[in-house]
Amino acid sequence: MRFKYCPDCGEKLIMKPIGDEGDVPFCERCSRPWFDMFSSAVIVLVVNEYGEVVLLQQDYMSAEYRVLVSGYIKPGESAEDTARREVAEEIGVELTENRLVGTYWFEKKGMMMIGFIAHAKKAELKLSGEVDSAEWVAAEEAINLVHPKGAVSYALLEEYLNENFR
Repeated sequence: MRFKYCPDCGEKLIMKPIGDEGDVPFCERCSRPWFDMFSSAVIVLVVNEYGEVVLLQQDYMSAEYRVLVSGYIKPGESAEDTARREVAEEIGVELTENRLVGTYWFEKKGMMMIGFIAHAKKAELKLSGEVDSAEWVAAEEAINLVHPKGAVSYALLEEYLNENFR
């Protein structure tokens, strides 16, 4: 989101060069820059001890492809805490290990996705109301069920498969 008016005083912002950042929206009245803002979310590939991963069906996200656990980071929460919380909320599973894999710009939604590969013991999935269905699927099969190459879910599965099935 690019600010057009100062959130503090309401003054219309001007574009002003700020160091190495280039032109940034700036409030002359408050003498303050207002850098662009965007949402941040986590996306988590949950893997069990048998090399199976959890795939979700969330029709509001895609009727064609399966998705991974994901969710927005709340103020004051770390990305790691968000990953644990979202997995517990969406599928009722507790993580035993959680490893940051990378960050991914999700152009379609203008947001930063922070990707994790996490481990959990195989357990019955207890779904939240926002998940239509979910199941444990062999990782080698799962890569064909998520959005194609270029998508974050595909990248996380590819990373896991490259590490574990070379």
